[in-house]
Amino acid sequence: MELRAPFLTATLVSIVLGTVIAWARNDAFNPAYFLLALIGGAFAHLGTNVANDYYDHKSGNDEINKEFVRPFSGGSRTIQLGLLKPHEVLLGSLLLFGAAASIGLYLTIVSGPLLPVFVAVGLVSGFFYTAPPFNWVSRGVGEFLVGANFGALMTLGAYYVQTGTLAVEPVLASVPVSLLIAGVLYINEFPDCAADKAVGKKTLVVRLGRDKAVYGYALMVFGAYASVLLAVLARVAPSYVLLALVPLPLALESVRHALKFHSKSSSLVPSNAMTIVLHLTTSLLISLGYLMSRFEIVSLGYFATLFAVVVCVLFIGRSFMQSRKARVLMRA
Repeated sequence: MELRAPFLTATLVSIVLGTVIAWARNDAFNPAYFLLALIGGAFAHLGTNVANDYYDHKSGNDEINKEFVRPFSGGSRTIQLGLLKPHEVLLGSLLLFGAAASIGLYLTIVSGPLLPVFVAVGLVSGFFYTAPPFNWVSRGVGEFLVGANFGALMTLGAYYVQTGTLAVEPVLASVPVSLLIAGVLYINEFPDCAADKAVGKKTLVVRLGRDKAVYGYALMVFGAYASVLLAVLARVAPSYVLLALVPLPLALESVRHALKFHSKSSSLVPSNAMTIVLHLTTSLLISLGYLMSRFEIVSLGYFATLFAVVVCVLFIGRSFMQSRKARVLMRA
């Protein structure tokens, strides 16, 4: 309950993507290094979850939060329910970060000297997300750090572990992953807005207010799919990556729902859930696209791409016709 392990999908998809790109582009794949990177990333992610629970308790945030919707917002509640003591939670986070650092040290020895940079950035970003003196989230950069760490940093880190080199492609391929995981955090901040504001936790949602902040959510979601299309058109990514456009209809529905219920926490839940699904499915489809490019499955690739485009066009056309019909009825 304290670890909130189901959210580890955020780590899984980025490590998988970086590893797949390393294999597809460089024919490099070491299963042991992949597993170690995955476990190390998971430890860092869990340590971040636990540390944030402790410092949200210290600030009084979780205690006064009455709008939280489990499991998307409001922390794990283990301290508030008396299941764990605060010092136990803090100790747990330090042990998890220590385990992540130990694995990072080993991978540095076997893969390359730049890996400590990835580890250090991840640990400092994660622990000090809500911890003083940095308290990144209150400085208005928390959402950016989550996107960068769970997207670009982990993808490039996994690529580096396999190849021992840096490259631009893993970073560009991870842009939609970064935007969507930032979107997961961002939409989950809406139910916490009142409590965050009361304790000075100045998230972007607090700074903008829910009415304006919801357009930021739409920008993150649609920006993710626009970046997929641009990467393929610029020939940075293989055409098979267009498979990642398949969840676009769900993205449209999630944004539509958020625009309508952004200030009603209990009613916003479908958007909270859909954003997690969007992040998971889109990220895995990008990895699948790279796998298909490696095997050169031409017929399947073109079929899947055509299917994705047809589905998106039909759904957008249907949505447009419905909105147009609604406007006509309103005028009548």
